[in-house]
Amino acid sequence: MFINKVIGGAGDLAIDSKPTDYKDNLYLAVNGEWQEKAKIPSDKSSAGASVDLELGVEKDLMKEFHDFSEDESKLNDDLMLQAVKLYRVAKNVEGLHKFGGQPILKDIERVNKLNSLKELSADLAALSKNNYFLPINSYVETDMKDTEHNVVNIIGPDLILSGQSYYEDDNESGKKLLAKYAEVAEKLLVMLGYTTDEAKATANKALAFDKSLVPIVKTPEEWADDVKIYNPMTFADFVAKSTNLDLKKFVVDQVNDTPEKIIVNEPRYLDNLDKLVNDDTFENIKAWIIVRFLMDNAEFLDEDFRQVVGEYKLARSGAEELESRTKYAYHLSERTFSEVVGTYYGKKYFGEKAKADVRSMIEKMIAIYKQRLTSNTWLSEATKEKAVVKLNKIVLKVGYPDKIEELYKLYKVDESKSLYENVSEINKVSTQYMLDDYHKPVDRTRWLMPGHMVNACYDPTRNDVTFPAAILQAPFYSLKQTASENFGGIGATIAHEVSHAFDNNGAQFDEYGNINNWWTKEDYAKFNELTQDMIDQFNGIKYAGKKVNGKLVVSENIADIGGLRCAIEAAKLEPDYNAKEYFIQWAKSWRYKATSQYDERLLATDVHAPQPLRANVMSQDMDEFFDAFGVTDKDGMWLDPSERINIW
Repeated sequence: MFINKVIGGAGDLAIDSKPTDYKDNLYLAVNGEWQEKAKIPSDKSSAGASVDLELGVEKDLMKEFHDFSEDESKLNDDLMLQAVKLYRVAKNVEGLHKFGGQPILKDIERVNKLNSLKELSADLAALSKNNYFLPINSYVETDMKDTEHNVVNIIGPDLILSGQSYYEDDNESGKKLLAKYAEVAEKLLVMLGYTTDEAKATANKALAFDKSLVPIVKTPEEWADDVKIYNPMTFADFVAKSTNLDLKKFVVDQVNDTPEKIIVNEPRYLDNLDKLVNDDTFENIKAWIIVRFLMDNAEFLDEDFRQVVGEYKLARSGAEELESRTKYAYHLSERTFSEVVGTYYGKKYFGEKAKADVRSMIEKMIAIYKQRLTSNTWLSEATKEKAVVKLNKIVLKVGYPDKIEELYKLYKVDESKSLYENVSEINKVSTQYMLDDYHKPVDRTRWLMPGHMVNACYDPTRNDVTFPAAILQAPFYSLKQTASENFGGIGATIAHEVSHAFDNNGAQFDEYGNINNWWTKEDYAKFNELTQDMIDQFNGIKYAGKKVNGKLVVSENIADIGGLRCAIEAAKLEPDYNAKEYFIQWAKSWRYKATSQYDERLLATDVHAPQPLRANVMSQDMDEFFDAFGVTDKDGMWLDPSERINIW
């Protein structure tokens, strides 16, 4: 049984950031001085190791975008040229001001003209292709039980405030945010020509429909269970789920085919669809579509609209001010042309030699992982063999892709048109490209992250790991760091992603990414016991005035402890192994400071535990930590050996 104590004051790190001793609080011993002095950038909601790297990438690429926009002759890349054109359009405040809100009016009016639920139903597929928020939607993605083929998935709408906890009666910040959302929506509607009364009525109706969704749509905790997204249904049974919407026409018009089956992501929502979407709720739904669409697209109009919708964004994030127009233009462009920009960044700032070096490091980590699986004391030989097969099949994606996806060749920017028109057209192209996948085999070469992103990931349906170029820098990795420091940084990160193949989600997928039970009954029961131990270890820990939801963060925690354990075994093989350096670097990579608003959102919706807790609690599960720093039962970081978790 785990006691959810506040470890060495870690639960109040958002307030109490005084440096302390390694024995009492590893995170604060390493990062306390930084935390006292660190300032969150005025246009961001957090600061920390990852944010520092993001700022470095931002600085480098913003200069490049500026230079290219001033002189196209410096750029010998047609795809990057389109990205630069979008940057120029987005940065042109004066030019956009001439358009004002005019570009979006026809799309708002399209919804306003709908007079009945029947008319909405008839237009549902076309509206979806034009990226409107709808009471039901579809997307095409890999079939998780047949990963050579793509399949239609059905999904419900999301909530305005993402997590249900914001809607609880005693959540004051939720009430304030919804009020701010309504206030900003009303301002935007008035800017488009609505009267004050019309705007208020429209916003109120939108919020009324949003409220009706709260008890029905999936919670963040439910979304964290990957396999429960997979609920196959015959197309005939799906179509019969609603008498109010023509679900057959909706899907057939989108994929230009009649599927034999579809995958329902949210069975509870589909069961309640007609209760939520009917003639009585039609006016609320129409207002909700308009308001959600406007709030999502207002920033693409002119600067006046961006500033107004930014009032809500600032309330949500806690940042002091919006990013500058130039920075906004850059980020819009790099997100839209993500793989193009990421490949450019990777080739220039990372290169093929570094790519090969990191690939070698990953292969070394996988070899260690294989040894640990082979010598595992609680797995049967049958399950070990299957696990090693899966490990051997993991595909490595390092730095940046060898070829840019065809999608980006379809993006064309017209500098004579408004930003809204350009973004809308690009989004339509992207949506159609995704729908066209229904008639294509699964493309396993796709990357989930671009080269300039400071992150890494594991994809269970492709059984691959992705390490973008931008994360392969200090404090995660540097030639100036010792081997132990590098293993405590990038080594643990690499092993973390590999561990996702064997977390509570990844463990249910085989070597080809199919949902497939490859465990013996006894082994899987033991794994579930250890998973529950990990849930219990984190559940209810106090942080930033709230409590951690152990079930929400369990998959990342399993990957953390698996990664930390594997990386330290690799570090031990080095002649200059130093456990203190290893754990200090681990803690350094999690230095973090955030606004209270951002902390609350992450605690409500993020599958990752708060970063200071990742630094501390994971270290407490490692016997080597106690030996390295001489921690005893009299110290704040002490955890009884019987309570330390070791899964992989």
